[in-house]
Amino acid sequence: MDIDTTAARLAALGNPTRLRLYRLLVRAGEGGLTMGQVQDRLGIPASTLSHHVRALVLVGLITQERAGTALICRTNYPVMQALLGDLAAECCADAGHP
Repeated sequence: MDIDTTAARLAALGNPTRLRLYRLLVRAGEGGLTMGQVQDRLGIPASTLSHHVRALVLVGLITQERAGTALICRTNYPVMQALLGDLAAECCADAGHP
C-alpha cells in the first residue's frame, strides 16, 4: 500500500467520531448496520453521521449498499487487513541498524 493511501486512511480514523463509527461497524461483522442503527447507537444527528460515513467511504474503509429503503454500512475487511498488514510489515524493519 502506498504511503499516501495509508496516511489518508489513518487520517480518516484520527477523528474520534469516525473511530467510534468504524469500531461499531467492525464489531457488527459482515452483516453491517443500517444508517438508522448506527445513528441510534452513536447518538449523533443524521447529517453529522452522513459526513463521517462519507469520509470513511472515500478512503475505502467502509462500504454502503442500498437494501430496499435501508442503507447498510459495512466494514471493508480486506482494506482493514491491508492497512494493519502494512503497519505490521514495518515492525522492527530497522532494528539493529544504526
